[in-house]
Amino acid sequence: QVQLVESGGGLVQSGGSLRLSCAAQGTIFSTYAMGWYRQAPGNQRELVADITSGGSTNYRDSVKGRFTISRDNDKNTVYLQMTELKPEDTAVYYCNANFLPSFGVRYDYWGHGTQVTVSS
Repeated sequence: QVQLVESGGGLVQSGGSLRLSCAAQGTIFSTYAMGWYRQAPGNQRELVADITSGGSTNYRDSVKGRFTISRDNDKNTVYLQMTELKPEDTAVYYCNANFLPSFGVRYDYWGHGTQVTVSS
């Protein structure tokens, strides 16, 4: 069983910065792809950024140039560095870990989320 614990959320003004952390326990972290998702009230959960076990990254267009996802396999931790925050970034941010042991088989694990609120 994989457990994910997020931290680092909070209240910031527009233009400010936050760094989210997600610590993983219970599995070999280096074999998992990791991602950050977010969900605002009334909206669907959306992918913010993800990073493969090999370190390749992907971002949604609205955060490109502002957010950076990274991982430290020695610490079993994935990070999301957020800069130039905007009110529309306000959401609960969730950490995700996924593993594909074979073609067509995928395991997903989720943290409980951390609130990010950006005031104007």
